[in-house]
Formats: sequence, C-alpha cells, structure tokens
Amino acid sequence: MSTLEEQIDIEAPVLAAWEQLHRVHEYPRFLGGVRSAQPHGRNLAHLGVEIAGGERDVETEITDRGRGRVMAWRTLDGLPLHGAFALRPLDRTRTRVQIRVEYDPEEVRRVFGGPGGFALAGAVERTVRSDLELFRELVEARVAAAATPAEPVVEAPGIVEVNGI
Repeated sequence: MSTLEEQIDIEAPVLAAWEQLHRVHEYPRFLGGVRSAQPHGRNLAHLGVEIAGGERDVETEITDRGRGRVMAWRTLDGLPLHGAFALRPLDRTRTRVQIRVEYDPEEVRRVFGGPGGFALAGAVERTVRSDLELFRELVEARVAAAATPAEPVVEAPGIVEVNGI
C-alpha cells in the first residue's frame, strides 16, 4: 500500500470548506475523472468515474470524524482506495486542507494501465494536487460570491429590483 499526503491553504473559513466537501453532487467540479456523483443512504455515494476511456460505477462510503474537521472515505467496490480530508483552521478566514490517499500501486496500474513505479506515483500526485487546486478555486469563489453585497438594478423609474427580485 502506498500513501500520498498533500495539502493546500485556502482563503475560506473551515465551515465553508467542510460544507463543500459534503456537496457530493458537486464532486465532478473538483475531482478529476469523476463524471457524476449522487449521494444515497446515510453515508454512501455513487460515482460515475472515467477509467481508461470508459465510465465505471464506483460506490463509496463517507464518514465524518473529528467534530467537523475530518472526513474519511473509502471505495466499496472496484479499485481499493481510501483516505481522508482534514481541515485545519489557520485563522478565522483561512483553512489548510490536507488529504491523505492510500492505494495499491499495482491495482491502480491494473485498472488504469500506463507506467508503474515513479511515473505512476507522479501521476497520482499530479491528479491529487490538481483536485486540491480545483477545490480551492471552488470554495474561494463561493465564499467571495456570498460576501458580495446585492446591487439594486433600476429597470424603469420607480421600479427597483435586487438580484432579479
């Protein structure tokens, strides 16, 4: 089993990052290869994942631990993967997002094909790093949008709309 650990600092409070981690239907927006995601049951998610040019269904289990700061996950079928996201507040408006992924390199190579050894480890690392960057962009954009005050729009004299209402 190999372990990969990465982290990134984001300009968002812990709660904003925590809430985004739980928007399962938005996983395709920041997880490379995930084409669809639907939560079901208490802590399960059905993912449509692109593997070797085709799409494969993957069931995952998501568990929360650590008082809203750690979310663990594991696949229940297909490629055996598991890991965790940990959120560490740096201050009131910044959070460190840490991810740990454990995987069997031979299984990854068998399912995805391609090179082994350092090349495979590098590919996994680049994918995780890219996913973290996309997560940061998504959360920071959501926080910035929520902080932007509504601007009234004057359509005709005497009629004022605020955000389309």
